[in-house]
Formats: sequence, structure tokens, C-alpha cells
Amino acid sequence: MASTSVSRTVAASPERVWSLIGGFDALPDWLPYIPESTPSEGGRVRRLSNAGGETIVERLVGFNEAERHYSYAIVRAPFPVSGYVSTIRVHPVPGRDDVAEVQWSGRFAPDGVTDDEAVALFTGIYADGLDALGKTLAA
Repeated sequence: MASTSVSRTVAASPERVWSLIGGFDALPDWLPYIPESTPSEGGRVRRLSNAGGETIVERLVGFNEAERHYSYAIVRAPFPVSGYVSTIRVHPVPGRDDVAEVQWSGRFAPDGVTDDEAVALFTGIYADGLDALGKTLAA
């Protein structure tokens, strides 16, 4: 299994950040390259459409409102990995109530690519996503 993790500090309280990203179906609210999300199975599955028209299906596998994190697994996607599980967390920053740290991490088995290639793919997705989150919160 390969893994990667990206963190960003954003200019908003942990509560505000979580209110934006904590809903499993909320990606289109802050992630420009996912313009559409359709929930099913009582909100435990999301069918995403990316800007290129590809479909990604993900299942919620863990959720903790109090600790501000959720985990999900990819059911179907055009990515060269299997066994993908990812977690998004919002952490408070000690001594600050106006900023939060957001961490997006994942583990997966590369399929047809090297570990380094798969890690680079998801590191880029997470970094771009968290940068977009920071811009959304600043708007």
C-alpha cells in the first residue's frame, strides 16, 4: 500500500471549515473540479462528475462530527489504484480560533503504475483541493 497526506492552514475557524466541507455530498461547494455530486443510499454514497465528464463513485466508511473528520472509499473511478481509502480532517490550531488546519490523506494500492506515480497523483489532487478550499473560504 502507498499513502500520502497534504495539510493546509486556512483562514477560518474549525467550525466554519467543517460546516463547509463536513457534508459528504458537499464537494461541489468548495472543489471547482467536482461540479456535481449526487447522493444515494441515504447519503452514504456519492456519485461525482468531474470537469472532464468522468464519473467517480465513493462510499462513506467513517464519520465523526465531534472530531470533524470523515473517511471514504472509492467504489469506481478512472484512477490507477485499488483499495483506496481517504480521510479529510479539520483540526483546531492551538491558541487560534480564526484558523484551522485541514488534512487530506489517503492510502491505496497502485494498479499499473508505480507507487511514486500514484502518490504524486493523489498528492496533487489533495494539494489542489485544499488550495481551492482556502480560496473558497477567503471569498
